[in-house]
Amino acid sequence: MFAMPVKRILIANRGEIAVRIIRSCREMGIGTVAVYSTADAGSLHARLADKAVCIGPPPAAKSYLVPENIIMAALRQGCDAVHPGVGFLSENAAFARLVGKSGLVFIGPNPDTIALLGDKVAAREAAARFGLPVTPGTKDAVTDAEAAANAVAELGFPVIIKAAAGGGGKGMRIIRSMDELSVNLRLCVSEAEANFADSRVFIERYIEKPRHVELQMLSDGNGKVTILGERDCTVQKNHQKLIEESPSPAVTAGMRNKMALGASKMFGELKYKGAGTIEFLTEGENFYFMEVNARLQVEHPVSETLAGVDIVREQILACAENRTELEGGVLPVRGHAIECRVNALSPGKITRLEIPGGPGTRFDSFLYQGADVPPHYDSMIAKLIVHAENRPSALARMGRALSELVIEGVKTNLQIQRRAIAHPAFISGNFDTSFYEKYGAALEAP
Repeated sequence: MFAMPVKRILIANRGEIAVRIIRSCREMGIGTVAVYSTADAGSLHARLADKAVCIGPPPAAKSYLVPENIIMAALRQGCDAVHPGVGFLSENAAFARLVGKSGLVFIGPNPDTIALLGDKVAAREAAARFGLPVTPGTKDAVTDAEAAANAVAELGFPVIIKAAAGGGGKGMRIIRSMDELSVNLRLCVSEAEANFADSRVFIERYIEKPRHVELQMLSDGNGKVTILGERDCTVQKNHQKLIEESPSPAVTAGMRNKMALGASKMFGELKYKGAGTIEFLTEGENFYFMEVNARLQVEHPVSETLAGVDIVREQILACAENRTELEGGVLPVRGHAIECRVNALSPGKITRLEIPGGPGTRFDSFLYQGADVPPHYDSMIAKLIVHAENRPSALARMGRALSELVIEGVKTNLQIQRRAIAHPAFISGNFDTSFYEKYGAALEAP
């Protein structure tokens, strides 16, 4: 333990990520306050924290997404800081500003940085300015059908329409002909307004069969940037990641060096503070900037196991003290790591839970026998992470760990994960974002 200016942190989140943050805080000698909805009254994160405060009924819009309730709980419990976790308010610039105005430290980038990087159009401009290649597309938001048609005529088909403030596949459409353009533009604008209160959309060339690769970044806010290698997040269903691994089978040393150079310059010049991820689409040896996640990522344990770094700890140090305990530059990584996300396909009570163990095996979850899985929130209930000396060994270890994992009382995607890990296409390392489109029916078959 050591002296920290931050003595108590409120975690403005729930479930697995709240449990993860509590564990790092405890090792750092920092007190924790959990918040919970009435649906989460018996949740593990509320039980593990030093104190827990109920902030509302089950719907997130009436509990976890109410900034005033969260900040009031932090102030009443004598907290110095707020950690937003992932999702919910983690990339909400207005919330970050409100935290700061309340005299609390926000464990994340400063609000202006969040606002800049949360706007996909502005983020693309910034990436290009710092030397990162971006997918050819419109520089500004597209406001009408005529502008969209002009952009498509220049870019050629296929193109993709994206919400400027979007994420999670919302406000997004792939367009393959001019006949599809007008109606899908209206739909994307409508979805963007409904989901993000921001109707702006932009258009870029659609890369048919890319890999999805991201760099894990840590920065102290003074320009010192550390990169903990890349993660491959190509296996997805409906734009939601299922399996992540590092290093990426598709990234060469030359690509890795070029990505790191531009990414370090971008985060350094922006004086980025804390943990963040720069996401790319790759096409052969080419790579294109996609977006920045200005927060902790769900899949951060993949990078932690390879680099031997507690990312949450370094994130707290960066945001509370403007420093990290890392040297900067690209950290050397060891071996190969894989993460499988375990999703609940139904709500319910956990009636049986058997957790795998053994060398290089980690299970991050809020589950325990008797725990409730409510229907109101994200479906991810656990992450299974393995680490081994190389990819074949990591695949064998993940197969063994998945075979040991038993979760009963709710339906899960464990069968899908077991089949995906053992699929010849995945084992080969030669696949793209159409993996689930091609093989999903076989993975889901009874």
